[in-house]
Amino acid sequence: MRAGWLALLAILLLPVETEAAGWGWMGVRIRDLSEQEMEEISLRHGIREGYGALIVEVLPDTPAARTGLRTGDLVVTFKDAPVVDSRSLQRLVGGTPAGQEALLTVLRGDEGRRRLRIRVASMPPEVVAARVAAEFGFQMREAPADAGVGAGLASPPTVAIVLKGSRAEQGGLKIGDLIVEINGRPVLSRQAVREALVDTTLDQPLRLAVKREGERVGLTLGPASLRVP
Repeated sequence: MRAGWLALLAILLLPVETEAAGWGWMGVRIRDLSEQEMEEISLRHGIREGYGALIVEVLPDTPAARTGLRTGDLVVTFKDAPVVDSRSLQRLVGGTPAGQEALLTVLRGDEGRRRLRIRVASMPPEVVAARVAAEFGFQMREAPADAGVGAGLASPPTVAIVLKGSRAEQGGLKIGDLIVEINGRPVLSRQAVREALVDTTLDQPLRLAVKREGERVGLTLGPASLRVP
């Protein structure tokens, strides 16, 4: 379960802001460094370089790809602000307006420190939806074909991951729940769920209706912008 959640958090860049629209995006998958990697980087590049966000994938046809970022690059600054971990990079990129250029510093294998200029883009809606769900503490997948939600209707997504201690867990969301309504808006397909999540604000509760063991259950998840300790 933890591995699945860490994979989710590494997907794409999302700031902790209240509005879903207008988040900046580079188009990379990232993760934090392990303790061993921190030690190795400190020895190779200097003691102050034992931090950063490691790029594990550069998505095609994205600002990151056009800039020349590579898998294995370690981002250590963005707009001259230090990037101490993946979360700090998420905040910095997400808070940058789409279309704005920014300088970032990466450490690249034996090539050492490099400065690159990137033009930040708007986060695609499907990515926004996944990240909003992640901020509340859950991830979805398509429901099985035999979910039995009604003849002729697309199966709604089912909850695949619920982060321990998250707003989702605190609100009673469970793995296997089928989401049928978001903030009073019926959702009969994954696309409908995405559209509803894009319109969600993180500083407001998320009201869900789910189908659980054949019964309809109403849930309220607390505001995601109020961080769980």
